[in-house]
Amino acid sequence: MFRAVLTDHLQAAFSTAGISLPEGFSVSVELASDTRFGDYQSNAAMTLAKQLKTNPRALAEQIKAAFPTTELCSEVSIAGPGFLNFRIHPAALATKVKAITNASDCDVVKVAAPKTVVIDFSAPNIAKPMHVGHIRSTFIGDCLARVARFVGHQVITDNHVGDWGTQFGMIIHGWKTQLDHEALKKDPIHELVRTYKLVNAKTKEDESVLTVCKGELVKLQQGDAENLGIWKECVRLTLEQLEKVYGTLDIQFDHYMGESFYNDALAPLVTDLLARGIATLSEGAAVIFSDGTVGVEDDPFMGRDRETKEWKSLPLIIQKSDGGFLYGTTDLATIDYRVKEWKADEIWYVVGAPQQLHFRQVFAAAKRMGHTTEMTHIAFGSILGPDGKMFKTRSGETVGLLEVIDEAMERARAATEEKDQGLSDAEKAEVARIIGAGSVKYAELSQNRLTDYKFSWDKMLSLQGNTAPYLINAYVRTRSIFRKLEGSEVTLTADVALTEPAEIALALKLAQFAEASHDVLADHRPNTLANYLYELANTYHSFYEACHVLNSEGTVRNSRLTLCEATSRVLKTGLGLLGIQTVERM
Repeated sequence: MFRAVLTDHLQAAFSTAGISLPEGFSVSVELASDTRFGDYQSNAAMTLAKQLKTNPRALAEQIKAAFPTTELCSEVSIAGPGFLNFRIHPAALATKVKAITNASDCDVVKVAAPKTVVIDFSAPNIAKPMHVGHIRSTFIGDCLARVARFVGHQVITDNHVGDWGTQFGMIIHGWKTQLDHEALKKDPIHELVRTYKLVNAKTKEDESVLTVCKGELVKLQQGDAENLGIWKECVRLTLEQLEKVYGTLDIQFDHYMGESFYNDALAPLVTDLLARGIATLSEGAAVIFSDGTVGVEDDPFMGRDRETKEWKSLPLIIQKSDGGFLYGTTDLATIDYRVKEWKADEIWYVVGAPQQLHFRQVFAAAKRMGHTTEMTHIAFGSILGPDGKMFKTRSGETVGLLEVIDEAMERARAATEEKDQGLSDAEKAEVARIIGAGSVKYAELSQNRLTDYKFSWDKMLSLQGNTAPYLINAYVRTRSIFRKLEGSEVTLTADVALTEPAEIALALKLAQFAEASHDVLADHRPNTLANYLYELANTYHSFYEACHVLNSEGTVRNSRLTLCEATSRVLKTGLGLLGIQTVERM
């Protein structure tokens, strides 16, 4: 990666110039904000000059004079009060473009120290359909898993499905008294949801029904054969439905370790935490209080009272006074398992922002248990409707994920019918699936995960702007050039010489794919990669308009064909990391 090499060279320049760097000082190089001055830039001289109380431009001149002479940079310059700017030599860009074209991984350097990373995402509930609220966790988690594997980490994906809990008392009672078995065969999840809602309504009208449901739950928890059989059938039917949804979306999991898997570990865990003094009994419940090792502002077990503004205890309850366990108990048992059985170096939880306090408490408790594994809550905002409110159906129901995907595919199919590309019905259906699913994914992944965004059909399916169809169309354009050459002998990468500004700009953007790939994991933001691919598509279109490819000759023609091939590979690979497939025609 050019940025990494330039950073190393800059670090060496400080040393050669005899400039001692203060402890903790970081030398960094970034993409240039103004490409008139260079391709990359660094404000290291200005930052250091401020600490040393010296002239920043004079310090920059020292560093420039000491900067190693290599084939990478054609120019090192100083701008403004002391910005160091670096221009990459066209020959270095040509070498990189050839490497991208020859390598199956687009010549992306792998991480120096691979880790075992467990990624927990999606996590729908058993006996309930996936809905639009699962979009962000599912797509962000899948993208992060793909990227982490791509750059060299050992990744384990785990779908921690909600397959245990109080709702199963109602579901089991409904199964026994309200279930329509014919409807169950046709649409299992819909019938289970109908049954659950019916029983839930009855519990509010008649307290005796709630008592019966609680009794069914106790029987399940005690291992009653009939109730256990009903529960297993609910799990099986739901997982079958989930596999269809994930299959349509081209998403796979290594494990489906639901809450029930850890059930037998919960009581021993609580006993151990009490014995070690990590948890204490309070009013009959087992809880974890603050240990006072951090200030109240940073302590997840302390909270400020809204009225008095005074700090008060905010414990994590791991066992209720009636003996019941909570999500925190299961999460601690899950961490225990992932660390001991999977040897996780890091665990990433892709879960909505409202769960921030919960994970702060669970992570802090896990640390007190002795776990040194790095645990990260990858939070995200909400998806809103066109009116800026939570995305719902007209009747106020949560929009189903499968309905969203089906609608996207139908709209994509309608768009393909408008263009006569000579595709068969089967090919049109496949194009519609890829464009439809890809559009919904990209609409999500191109957003900053921490912000809310409005769901818009017209925007996500547009061939213009920052959308999946636009990027896929850019890929299709790269392939159309080579279709025109079918039957002709094409020798790529033999001679690549970059002279035109549009050629150099495209080559530089291609070279930055490796940096964009690694940057995704720096703060777990897929939009970093999405934005890069959009910029690449724009840069390619500019190149395509400015530089004739098939009408050129010799080295110029070969160089431009190589740029087209490299662009094709990076677009396909990059979209693949977002979980988006490509088509050859659309």
